[in-house]
Amino acid sequence: MISGSLLFEMMLNGIVIGMIYVLAAAGLSIIFGVMDVLNLSHGELFALGAYLAFSIMVALGTGMGFWVALLIAPIVVGLIGMLIERVALRPLYGRGHLDQALVTFGFLLIIYDARRLIWGTDSKFVSPPPSLSGTVEILGFSYSLYNLFVIAFGAVLVAATWALLNYTKFGLIIRAGSQDRKMVGDLGIDINRYYTLLFGFGMALAGVGGVALGAYQSVDLDMGHSIIIPAFVIVVIGGLGSFKGAVVGALLVGILQSFMATYLPFLSGVEIFLIMIAVLLLKPQGLFGNPHWEVPSGDTDFLSGIRGGVLEPQTRRYLGIGAVAVLALVPFGAGTFYSAYYVSLMQELMIWALLALSLDLVMGYTGLISLGHALFYGLGAYTSMLIFIHLTPSIFVALGATILLCTLVAIVVGHLSIKVTGPYFILITLGFAELFYEGVYKFGFTGGSNGLFGAEREFGIAGVGVNFDNIQVGFEPLVLTGNDLYFYFVLILVVVSYLVARTLMNAPFGSVLRSVKESEKRTEFMGYNVRGYKLRAFTISGALAGLAGGLYAVVQGYAAPALFHWLVSGELILMVVLGGTGTLYGPMIGAGVFVGFSDWLSGYIDSWRLLLGALFIIFVVFIPRGLVSIPASLQAYWHRYQSDTPGAGDSTAQTDVSTKGED
Repeated sequence: MISGSLLFEMMLNGIVIGMIYVLAAAGLSIIFGVMDVLNLSHGELFALGAYLAFSIMVALGTGMGFWVALLIAPIVVGLIGMLIERVALRPLYGRGHLDQALVTFGFLLIIYDARRLIWGTDSKFVSPPPSLSGTVEILGFSYSLYNLFVIAFGAVLVAATWALLNYTKFGLIIRAGSQDRKMVGDLGIDINRYYTLLFGFGMALAGVGGVALGAYQSVDLDMGHSIIIPAFVIVVIGGLGSFKGAVVGALLVGILQSFMATYLPFLSGVEIFLIMIAVLLLKPQGLFGNPHWEVPSGDTDFLSGIRGGVLEPQTRRYLGIGAVAVLALVPFGAGTFYSAYYVSLMQELMIWALLALSLDLVMGYTGLISLGHALFYGLGAYTSMLIFIHLTPSIFVALGATILLCTLVAIVVGHLSIKVTGPYFILITLGFAELFYEGVYKFGFTGGSNGLFGAEREFGIAGVGVNFDNIQVGFEPLVLTGNDLYFYFVLILVVVSYLVARTLMNAPFGSVLRSVKESEKRTEFMGYNVRGYKLRAFTISGALAGLAGGLYAVVQGYAAPALFHWLVSGELILMVVLGGTGTLYGPMIGAGVFVGFSDWLSGYIDSWRLLLGALFIIFVVFIPRGLVSIPASLQAYWHRYQSDTPGAGDSTAQTDVSTKGED
């Protein structure tokens, strides 16, 4: 029988965790509710607070250092947040959630690598101050005094924040601005200044949470990634934009995790994503969210595809054929002009290109932004490896089964996910991916944290086939190894996948998808089943992503839980936007540039993500339509330059007349 003291202790432990979650999620929820900004860098700023506290405590000692850190670290984090809002986010207001989220993803990369550069990769251990390091007797058991401090301090901070938002002029203006920003501006109030202060305040709350968690457990590089996902779950459960919902949701999640870790450890880490998905499906506004925050059906202004350009379709076709021809020559230069490593790098690049192509089908043509596309990538890799290990080494069988399974999973996930729109779709796809990510750690047949590796692979069926690892084709100096033959296999499948996708998008099916992206209501009024078309696009997208994962398993020979990680989905969105959404070939170019540039940078500097994040932010702000828009932009700039140059028009006219005279 469970004693009352044990239940009370688990309840207290849950409240401690919940209070830390409150500090992490409250700012995230307020910022989205008021400013419509989905801040993906929130977890990194939370972790930055913990690292700043560590440095202050090392300099001043554990005693005084903790109290100084509790004051200074949140202020510094808040000021950094204000700078981010003022410099990078403010120019993007009105451009939709995606641009803002992508900019914050760039800051995620910057802050992560900055912490790595300054503090290194080793975990840091911080102890509570001596005045809080003891225990007290409660109902017959000893309990940490620091844990009680976290509960009490968190409660005071929650009450103060509640009063600030509801009983001050600042809170009144913020609440009014969330309802009608233009009206507040028309009253002569500088709402932008209040938004900057609010963003800084939300980051300061996260900084307090980082300090509190740093003294509760070790401080490490991954703590930002670890906290942002529960924070998103809490925001969904409580309701986007609801401070009260964030508090209640955080406490519920903390208490639930405390009890699950004791009584159902097998489901620990999975249960919160099941709840998140259920809430999004049954009540997207959450427990206390305002229906005002729900994005209505048909809101697809997150993305703008590229229409046309300076290159004619036939020219683009010839360039595509040329690009494939150049890729086909890559293995022949290995060992003569460059190392065999670059052949492997190009294989990786092509797999990422296929993955980016798959996301563009649903993101670029329907406006659905998925932060869980890594689900199908990881599922494809694991399915292929399981077949290699337990059934057959046949690559054809493995890839066929992979595509089939990913198609079925995409139908189920898509059917549930497309019931919600906008940021809710982003979060529900994230929830499904994290559900699989946590799941692969739970089962023995998936290899746990080690993943799956060491399987034989061959091209054949029913035991009749060829293992590329053990053969060579050709004569010196033109010899193709097994790795080279894998390269051509990947190249063929990627090209075929692109041609299939292009055929679909040029067919009436693609025209309907573009219509859905522009206006769901208009498309539905014309008699099309909008949800049906969305589901088909999502299913095809999931199948192609699964194929990319299967190819990864074929080429690399292993599958790891990291393939399901939400950062894979984040980087994938980055590639799609970098190349240009709604073009198919643009995201493939974006994937190549991202993978190639990352590899090149990492060879010169350790903190390459910092530079990459900065460059990406600049790119999102100034070239939002992607790389494929650059030629058209340059052409437009040149035409404007010519029209603004005195005499340019006359010179052109004279040239035309003289030419006609010669004819």
